[in-house]
Order: sequence, then structure tokens, then C-alpha cells
Amino acid sequence: DKRAWILDKIKLGRVGKVEDIMGAAVYLASDAAALVTGTAVMIDGGWTAD
Repeated sequence: DKRAWILDKIKLGRVGKVEDIMGAAVYLASDAAALVTGTAVMIDGGWTAD
């Protein structure tokens, strides 16, 4: 029941995997993100889109 409730909240319809955050993590650890400060990157499959 809990898994169904969670999946209903995620717009993409699936639970995330490690691979889903790898791009953002690599970007934030790279020189390309040198001016990125104090921000939140929402990697939630659309949970907070409402």
C-alpha cells in the first residue's frame, strides 16, 4: 500500500535509481557549476510539481 501511494505521487510513475541523480551530482561537482551556490536541485520525478 505504501509503495502504491508513493508511486501515485511521482509524476514519472517510478521510484528513482542512483543513475537518475548521477548527472546532477557530476555537474555540481564539476567546474561547470563553479557559480552555483545555495540552491536545491529537486530530483524527485515530479513529486513536488504540484
